[in-house]
Amino acid sequence: MSAGTADVSRPRAAHGHVTQVRVLVSEWVKLRTVRSTFFTLVAAAIAMTGLGPLFSEITADRWPDLTAAERAAHEPVALSLVGYYLAQLAVCVLGVLVITGEYSTGMIRATLSAVPRRLPVLWAKAAVYGAVVFSLMAASSVTAFLISQNLLEPTGIATSLGEAGVTRVVLGNALYLTVLGLLSVGVGALVRNTAGGTTIIFGVLLVVPEIVKILPANWADTIGKYLPNTAGRSVAVLDPGPSAPAPWTGFAVLCLYAAVALGAAALTLKQRDA
Repeated sequence: MSAGTADVSRPRAAHGHVTQVRVLVSEWVKLRTVRSTFFTLVAAAIAMTGLGPLFSEITADRWPDLTAAERAAHEPVALSLVGYYLAQLAVCVLGVLVITGEYSTGMIRATLSAVPRRLPVLWAKAAVYGAVVFSLMAASSVTAFLISQNLLEPTGIATSLGEAGVTRVVLGNALYLTVLGLLSVGVGALVRNTAGGTTIIFGVLLVVPEIVKILPANWADTIGKYLPNTAGRSVAVLDPGPSAPAPWTGFAVLCLYAAVALGAAALTLKQRDA
């Protein structure tokens, strides 16, 4: 009888064993079943797929009335991806909420009780969120680009994915938004507060660049090009400019910011109480 009992108990113990794959599945279920997640991601997708074509249509409609200088200022790839500006705000807010939402409701205690090693939870949240954001933003960026170029066809400035650097820019836009989202997850895990996390992220994206601009020119040029959004956007523009980092160098700088935030979050998650 005791041997039979032992035989039955082993599969149950194995079935209940915590693995990274099971934590990933759990975090995926959490992400897709929260209503605010759905609406925030929809808002990001609408911003990406809507604003570029809208501005492209307006540009095409006004094209006959533009001067040569005004026409030269329009870059068709950048015009099609102009929705990134609002999309990044939605992605950042949700990145913070992915983890602070559980702290605000107290659910994080149950999560960490189920996964006592803790770090698999952080890695799973980051991996699931990153995969969702990249998939959605890549599809939205390609869609916005194709629609916009079709609308710009009468102007003669329309381009295609086959042109040099264009595919890198379109997919780079999705990469930029994804890593920005991961940076937000790290910040959210560090501060454990939704208002505090979003304030920090918005400050870094919107306030710090403006402060840097009022510094002496040589300081502003040196510091400004290594800010997260400035460096990260290098991979999502055709010509970053002589003072900006090279596309993949700038993207690596943004990845470093995200890695530092997630690494610091991992340390505090292990050391602090839930």
